[in-house]
Amino acid sequence: MGPKHRRPTPGADGPPFDLAIELPARGSRQLGRDLHRQLRSAIVGGRLHPGVRLPATRELAAALDVSRNTVVTAYDLLLSEGYVRAGGRAGTVVADFLSAPLRRTRPKLDRAGDARLSAAWRSAPSPIATGRLKGRHFDFRVGLPELESFPFAVWRRLAGRALRAASRVPAGYGEPEGRRALREAIAGHISFARAIACRADEVVVTAGAQQAFDLIARILVTPGKTTVAIEDPGYRPLRNVLMTAGAKLAAVPVDAEGLRVDRLPRNAKVICVTPSHQFPLGVHLSLARRKALLEFARTHGAVIVEDDYDGEFRFAGQPLDALQTLDRGEAVFYVGTFSKSLFPALRLGFVIAPPWARGALIAAKQLSDWHAPLVSQDILAAFIAEGHLARHVRKMRKVYGERRDALQNALRAFCGSRLRVVGIGAGLHLATYLERRLSASAVIDRAREAGVLIDAIQQFSAADRKSDGLVFGYGAIASREIADGVRRLARSM
Repeated sequence: MGPKHRRPTPGADGPPFDLAIELPARGSRQLGRDLHRQLRSAIVGGRLHPGVRLPATRELAAALDVSRNTVVTAYDLLLSEGYVRAGGRAGTVVADFLSAPLRRTRPKLDRAGDARLSAAWRSAPSPIATGRLKGRHFDFRVGLPELESFPFAVWRRLAGRALRAASRVPAGYGEPEGRRALREAIAGHISFARAIACRADEVVVTAGAQQAFDLIARILVTPGKTTVAIEDPGYRPLRNVLMTAGAKLAAVPVDAEGLRVDRLPRNAKVICVTPSHQFPLGVHLSLARRKALLEFARTHGAVIVEDDYDGEFRFAGQPLDALQTLDRGEAVFYVGTFSKSLFPALRLGFVIAPPWARGALIAAKQLSDWHAPLVSQDILAAFIAEGHLARHVRKMRKVYGERRDALQNALRAFCGSRLRVVGIGAGLHLATYLERRLSASAVIDRAREAGVLIDAIQQFSAADRKSDGLVFGYGAIASREIADGVRRLARSM
């Protein structure tokens, strides 16, 4: 038998399907069987999925420059083996005899994972469950804002305008730091909403707060050397980012005044805090602690990552100045997001970086994904500039305030002394401590069986806590359902 030749699959108008076929030289008696073998291998290996229509015999014969009988022979063998089925007008179709492609045999891996992976990723953190559930349930999970009240009609109008504008300019890449119009809108918004004075040139647009944390870790963390202080309990996705970046994590406790600055390790070079509404305890960092934290950063040459979590929604007391506003030593990275004030699927956030770090941050952004989606940036820029964001936040502050009040009343009525509420001044959740005889994990398991979804403080902690509790989110549950949900929860305690 002569040497094999790779036969091109294109016909007159392009390839019948994207699959390289190698056949013996012309005149070989093995043409049909070789074609059958390669098609069968593609089907079993999953390259040709169940339901895919194979090319007509004449079409494939012409593309491979073989006789039609050769293709008919191969198809007949596949049909007799059950790999394909005759689909009438649909022609020959790959059969669904397998629900999924056959898995390749894999060697057993030890707990450290495959040695070919980078060490930081051999025990990668499991993805965090997200999304809303279907069916009758009471959803007190944190991190889920109200979506039904969002002005989607306005958003669609602005989206149409942005798409029309995009169609009139050549497609191309945008600036890694974000559209100028959006950066100007963000600078104006945080000046109004958080009393932070900054220019558009100081803003770097990111794919939500999570990418902001990732980019900051890239430019500040030296794997195995940089000590990063985090709140305990604290925001788990941030902790996961720092772990995979190779940071040496130092868990610092939180009390009624926020982060215990006196417990910061002296070698901490990065300090991550949620001062406006601590996650998940809900307390705010006192002014004395803010000043102490900034002094620590100045004295020890550290930087501060300020996550303004839920900063727009404050219900009691006067908001304290952001660390970025108080900073005089160019030590604060201010991270903001629109996931709670608008909706998580938007995936847009921002960083206000010190001047010395902005160039590195933009370079890291370009290496990561070049830039955030341009049309989404244009829509958001118009949404902010035309005042829709400020109006929506004012509206939702009232909605969330009513839910917060309903939740506190229900907890007093149905849970009594079994729960102690903390962190009620702002945000979309409040935390509670359980009396010592109750186990949060047991309460959560029983509550889930009753259709109540809730989170434990423990799941956000980096260490074992002597006092455990529950965190109630009220962004995804209507006011009218809160009392019934808490009543069901009380029966699980």
